Amino acid sequence: MSGLSYEAVARFAQQGGTVYFAILFFAVVIYALWPRHTETFKRLAALPLEDNEDNHVQP
Repeated sequence: MSGLSYEAVARFAQQGGTVYFAILFFAVVIYALWPRHTETFKRLAALPLEDNEDNHVQP
């Protein structure tokens, strides 16, 4: 039989998934806080408050 048991593979998958999602989370946070994106996020944050509905899709 192989030297890998179910427990070893499961532990590796859990730790690998945790590391993967931690890296992904920090990459998204860095992207969101990067100074170059500030104006874009400010514009998008104010979008729901605008009264202009010309660019909305009509049914």
